[in-house]
Amino acid sequence: MALPAELAACSAILRICTRCRTSPLLGSQSIRANGFLLSRQQQQQQRSLHQPRIANSPRSVKISVPRRLSSGVAQPSFSPAGVAAANLPGTAKPVLQPDDLFHSFTNSPIPEIRRRAAYIRQHGSCPHPDHQPGTGGQKPAHVNFECPDCGIPVYCSKEHWADDYEAHLEICDTLRQINEDDHDLRSGRYFPEFEYAGPQMEEALVNMTNWDTFLYTRNFQAINHDRSMRQATRLLTFPVTVASVLHELSPYSYKSDGRITVEGLKSFGALRYTLHPTKSGGGTDIKGLRPEAPPVRLFILGARAESSLPRDVWIQLAHLFPLSRFHLIFIGPESMANRDDEFPLPPRTPSNRFGAVVEDRVWPSMKISTIVDYYHNIHKTGEFYPYDPYFDCFVLFHPGLGHPSSSHEWEETIPMLLETKAPVIVTGYTQADMDRDVEWVNRTSAGEFDILMEPGENTFRSLRWDLNDLDSQDISAGNWGVWAFRGKRYETTRKSS
Repeated sequence: MALPAELAACSAILRICTRCRTSPLLGSQSIRANGFLLSRQQQQQQRSLHQPRIANSPRSVKISVPRRLSSGVAQPSFSPAGVAAANLPGTAKPVLQPDDLFHSFTNSPIPEIRRRAAYIRQHGSCPHPDHQPGTGGQKPAHVNFECPDCGIPVYCSKEHWADDYEAHLEICDTLRQINEDDHDLRSGRYFPEFEYAGPQMEEALVNMTNWDTFLYTRNFQAINHDRSMRQATRLLTFPVTVASVLHELSPYSYKSDGRITVEGLKSFGALRYTLHPTKSGGGTDIKGLRPEAPPVRLFILGARAESSLPRDVWIQLAHLFPLSRFHLIFIGPESMANRDDEFPLPPRTPSNRFGAVVEDRVWPSMKISTIVDYYHNIHKTGEFYPYDPYFDCFVLFHPGLGHPSSSHEWEETIPMLLETKAPVIVTGYTQADMDRDVEWVNRTSAGEFDILMEPGENTFRSLRWDLNDLDSQDISAGNWGVWAFRGKRYETTRKSS
């Protein structure tokens, strides 16, 4: 029996960790993270973004998928099994009331949050300057003092918390918001914000100026509370970010103050020509048969959490382009992590060379395929050849291209993406994360690519903040920034005699 939409959405949010994208394999030697030496057992918990699934592994073994952190260190994810977040109205009493969401992590009534607090105390590092290399005389220390204002372990002692209080005040309110949002998600209340809008009326245009205008013109139920808006946008940011770049009513434009470049106008114009076709006069009977264009293929590389989102979330993409067809292709070794019970991986056969899990007719105009493998392995076989800039687009959600511990995993993939001449849309957690990715592409592929969309803040980023459990000073938002590039196209020019 299918899960209720609210339960599926809540479980998906819990699977989307603060750094869900890249869980790099850092090698076989001991590794330092935030000044601490990780044990070999902790290193074995780390799995690479492009680490292939082990063949013939026991299907009954549950894999605890690591969570990618900005420090490049993975931490185990927390299971949503104990969450009663999606009770239908009147079926169960909420664990927490809306006016009783603030609790310290250590003394939380939610067992899962108490386990998270224990993890933070065990692995988190104190941010006080005295513990920083070269600036203080004290050794690195784990956090052990919980701020009474935000309820999260942030410093090793009360003295260090008081001494560095001014610095902590800059993020204390945001940490408290994270605290309350986490308790709200597990409170057991009914979540009307996870009831998504249906097909768009042909006469009603979508206003993509911001989240408020988008949800209103898409006929979503009214969301009257900031917390509910944060929970809703945590999932919707994935399909709407893609749509905001490709839609003809995109908030990004080619104006003097716009972010779309001349080359971007060419590439996105080609895709928009396909995504917004003219009416053909077709019908449902024999006389109404008309030739149809092939579906637009969205290759979502390095897929992890986004591949397990409730399908109602991705169907929003089809509603925004009702006259087009989509084929979403999730590619990545972790694209089916912890989903074996939902979709057992099929064997690799001559007709299904990569063991793709195919969900046909998720919506009449949408098909979803999931492949557990490296993209560059698939590219070499020509599985999806030929690529057409009118029908193909690549999307990289928080890939960590420039992260020191994961950039080597993209060195073989990026040149292949540039060969296709198809647009590549990339998002980042923070300004620094995005700038690091841009700088890495500039350094490794200089002169071989064109910027289609200048890097900047994403209009449809997640409004909910996330916390790095290894560093309480590191907070981020899903899809905070977005930019795009494409392999450089060399056009022949003739010189008159």
